[in-house]
Amino acid sequence: MIKICDLEVSELFLFKEQSYAGRCNVVYNDHAVEFHELSNEQRDAFMRDVAKVGKAIAKAFNPTKINYGAYADTLSHLHMHIVPKYVDGYGFGGVFEMNPQKTTLSDTEYAEVIEKIKAAL
Repeated sequence: MIKICDLEVSELFLFKEQSYAGRCNVVYNDHAVEFHELSNEQRDAFMRDVAKVGKAIAKAFNPTKINYGAYADTLSHLHMHIVPKYVDGYGFGGVFEMNPQKTTLSDTEYAEVIEKIKAAL
C-alpha cells in the first residue's frame, strides 16, 4: 500500500493492486482488532474517516457503487477496504477479490490517482 494521508483517527492508503480503480484502505491508528472494541466515540470517528474517503472516491472516480469491507482473518488490526466498482469494470456484480493481481500502475499513475483522491478529500 502507498500512504496517502492522515485522517482524524486513521491513515489512508492506496491499495497497490488497482483492478478496482481508486481502491483504498482506511487503517485505524490505535490498536484494535474488532469494531466492538472501540468506544462509541472511537467508532464514530473511524466511520467518519471511512465516509470521508468514500465521498472523496465517489467525487474523484464516479464509480457505479462503492463496496466497503472489513475483512481480516489473519491481519489483527482494524481497517476498512474502500472498493469502487464500475458497471463495465472488473468484478462488478460480485464480491470483490482481495488481491486479484490483474492491475498495477506505474509510479506516475499511482501519483496521479493519489492526487485525485487528495483533491477530493
